[in-house]
Amino acid sequence: MKTYIHKIMSISMALVVLLSTISLTIDMHYCGETMVDFSFFHNVKSCGMEKAPLVYHCENPKINKKPCCSDQQLIVEGPHDLKDTFSTFTPQQQLFISLFVYSYASLFEGTISKEVPFLDYAPPFVKRDVQVWQQTFLI
Repeated sequence: MKTYIHKIMSISMALVVLLSTISLTIDMHYCGETMVDFSFFHNVKSCGMEKAPLVYHCENPKINKKPCCSDQQLIVEGPHDLKDTFSTFTPQQQLFISLFVYSYASLFEGTISKEVPFLDYAPPFVKRDVQVWQQTFLI
């Protein structure tokens, strides 16, 4: 159960990081006030009203000379300053980070000593029935 919670939390944290750093562009095509098409990756498909003569663009082309169709683009920029250098930290933060990395890395170092601490002691007894061997029984 605990491993599932860890996996779910790690996947959700990875998704939060991914979604917080992504840049997104949405292209939308409107005919009048109605959205006809939208796209996340490429240019949108138009409705074909741009190619029609000016008479068919709007209800009254003499009042409104501009076409009814319009393209809009929504740009969501992700952060571009994610890479901090070590020199931007304060001296106390630099000291903490360097000591933390050093102490964490030293956890995984092996011992250099080749001495065996239990060499002078006798090995444990072979598995026997100790009660029968010493003739001690509980009555």
